[in-house]
Amino acid sequence: MNPMLSVLAEGLAPAAIVGALLLILMQWVTRGSHWRVLLITLVLALIGRYLSWRIFHTLPPASDTVDFIAGITFLGIEVVAILGSIMSYITLSRTNDRAAEADANTAWLESLDRPPLVDVFICTYNEERKILERTILGALAMSYPNFRVWVLDDGSRPWLAELADKLGCLYLDRPDNSHAKAGNINHALRHVAGLDEPPDFVQILDADFVPMRHFLKRVMPLFKEGDVGIVQTPQHFINPDPIQSNLKAEDVWPDEQRYFFEVLMPSKDAWGTAFCCGTSSVIRMRALARAGGFPTDSVTEDYLLTLRLKRLGFRTVYLNERLSLGLAPEGLKEYVTQRSRWSLGFAQIVRGTDGPFRFGNGLALRDRISLIETMLYWSAAYMFRVAGLVVPILYLLFDIRAVDVDVRQAIAYFFPAYLAQIVVISWLSGHRALPVMTDVSQLLSAREIITAFFIGVSRPKGHKFKVTAKGGDRSRIVIQWRMMAWFGLFLAMTLAGVIYSFGSRVSLQDSSALALYWSWYNILVLTVALFVCVERPRLRASERLRGAYPVTVRAGDEVGEFATADVSLGGLRLTGKTPAPVGTPVDFEIENMVLSGRIVRSSPDDFAIAVDDSNQAQAAMMRLVYSGGLENSVKRVRKRHLARRLAYRVFE
Repeated sequence: MNPMLSVLAEGLAPAAIVGALLLILMQWVTRGSHWRVLLITLVLALIGRYLSWRIFHTLPPASDTVDFIAGITFLGIEVVAILGSIMSYITLSRTNDRAAEADANTAWLESLDRPPLVDVFICTYNEERKILERTILGALAMSYPNFRVWVLDDGSRPWLAELADKLGCLYLDRPDNSHAKAGNINHALRHVAGLDEPPDFVQILDADFVPMRHFLKRVMPLFKEGDVGIVQTPQHFINPDPIQSNLKAEDVWPDEQRYFFEVLMPSKDAWGTAFCCGTSSVIRMRALARAGGFPTDSVTEDYLLTLRLKRLGFRTVYLNERLSLGLAPEGLKEYVTQRSRWSLGFAQIVRGTDGPFRFGNGLALRDRISLIETMLYWSAAYMFRVAGLVVPILYLLFDIRAVDVDVRQAIAYFFPAYLAQIVVISWLSGHRALPVMTDVSQLLSAREIITAFFIGVSRPKGHKFKVTAKGGDRSRIVIQWRMMAWFGLFLAMTLAGVIYSFGSRVSLQDSSALALYWSWYNILVLTVALFVCVERPRLRASERLRGAYPVTVRAGDEVGEFATADVSLGGLRLTGKTPAPVGTPVDFEIENMVLSGRIVRSSPDDFAIAVDDSNQAQAAMMRLVYSGGLENSVKRVRKRHLARRLAYRVFE
């Protein structure tokens, strides 16, 4: 047999067995079943097999000092990262869906003589008028019978006070900006606590998050048990994030937060370790009063609040339903700023009195394990991603051998574990986590996240809250040159290593072959990352959501029945032949609302209507868009379509 085929056959035999076993198990195990633990157990066994081999059989000899130091360093990073992955897989062995509980408890809520009073806090600092206006209107339109809406203005803007008065909500500002968002909320808490009718609960909304009409009706039933301190709901976005947008993958790849909110958080809830994420949450006022308000010793005050309330006997539960729509970071700089703030804030928690290593602080073992898992994610996982770029370069260009193994062994031990992890995590997440795309999302902010984490660990106090900017001009191409230079340097060095080593130096059974194949994967990831650094213009004034509503259109004497293909704040696209020429004024009825507009575009299969820009019409469209009946998320990831979209983006 050809030596190459012999090596591949021997190395791939364990992976073939694993693949067959996975196919058998996945035929009858569903994602929501308790039997998912079987697949996760298989993954953990293969990780353990790989880790044992990696520790005892792949280090360079200690006599080769440089190689040994590089090997020990890389192994240490990898082992800690794998430990975090093991914790994550154990977390994913359970999942929870509280929809049935919310349904069952609705009768309790409706039976109360007086529905609990909820104060809705819209937290704002520097957001523009159009963002705040739709959030206020959406909050005021909620169908819950007993709530007040407050705009908490940390920018002390007179125009916002006027807007709040005009729209019919309450307004609060304060004399300073101490402790940023947490300080803003605490100021409001002190104010509402002193009113003749203080609230029973507070709902937290970021300035760009618009609640759907039934938000409080779905969330409040989960407070039936008195020890529920916080109900957190997922953050959904009306716009694509920078990865989706810059790769032209909005309709084939979900935003990066979907895995966290739709897969990981339901699993954490099943273990009792779900946590507050700030916006789109509701918090019991009594619990907040006992905790002294929102903590101010971390820039991720929401997570820290969960820990403080746990110590007081209050739980955080998670309702995985789409109950609000907000704005994802619209640019890469904002994306990186947001994630580095999360990393910094978590590092502050680790160093603080509520950290996992502060024994005697009242945290349960499961909470400590969950905190350590998250700590390893913000540190070791990103360090391993960067190390994965560096190690092949060191070998191919400088002959520094951090891993000493032949290809047969590498395939036999690494590939079964890698294959199992890819298949199982893809299956558990509904393909929301895939190779290349997951690596790209980590790589984009790896440098800033690692830096922020270690700054937070070494100097936990004195950091300012950096607001994620929303809105602004997105009408032109923006190239993130600094990030591009970082990825370009790695790509150039990786290509140089491949070119230098291509030829007689590479033996199929030598470590250099492993480094070579590893480099080709890194080239793919770095190429995609480079294209994400080119930010495409966003020309739409408002994002479109899909949904089929019946619409009656009147153009003069002509009346027609149509259905929506998609809807935005500015108008709607209808299927069917246009009833009148472009430019014709029309009236249309949708969801018992009669509005005016004009036909602005037509084709043989559909036509578009722009809605009049009157305040009444815009408010009506806002209620429609944020009603919950429209959809913009990617429900099913088609991997082949995604691959084609990436190829098109690279070669266009």
